[in-house]
Amino acid sequence: MKLRPAPPDTNLVERGEILDAVGMSRVLRRIAFEIVERNGPAPYLVGIRTGGAVLAERMVEMLAASGESRPVLGAIDITLYRDDVFLGLPKPEIGATELPESIEGRTVVLVDDVLFTGRTVRAAMDVLADYGRPRAVQLAVLVDRGRRELPIQPDYVGVRLQTTSDQSVRVMLADRGETDRVVLRERIAK
Repeated sequence: MKLRPAPPDTNLVERGEILDAVGMSRVLRRIAFEIVERNGPAPYLVGIRTGGAVLAERMVEMLAASGESRPVLGAIDITLYRDDVFLGLPKPEIGATELPESIEGRTVVLVDDVLFTGRTVRAAMDVLADYGRPRAVQLAVLVDRGRRELPIQPDYVGVRLQTTSDQSVRVMLADRGETDRVVLRERIAK
């Protein structure tokens, strides 16, 4: 999947690198094997578009390359399920939801790049509910940056860090034409 680079936010400056390409790959591999260890072979991974879908796809490839059973891979788009969709989102882009097998009665592992308020995950669970009733839903995230607004916690975490309200975490992906890395950014006053 080829993605467009995210538009630059001129009010944000990079404050540090959290993960480089090697670190990102190592963390994704660890999460992937933790998922298999907990759920058995061939789990059902569903990436939240856009970053989570890329990461889920990478984990599936890592597991398959290591000789594990190939997990079922799906992707969901939450755009129309967001609680702020009508509050002036700048030109929302709607992607496809692709669930190649039924989620009914299955354990589904949602995959996202950054967990912050929990609102994206809530929207993702609403999407899943429209497609069936999974037995359980687990959550895997590359970065948990804290500051939750909803009572949602990840089952699998690559990196945990506490951020301030002026900070953000950006996951940069080769799939978007960038170098794989995760950076901490901070809003500067203009």
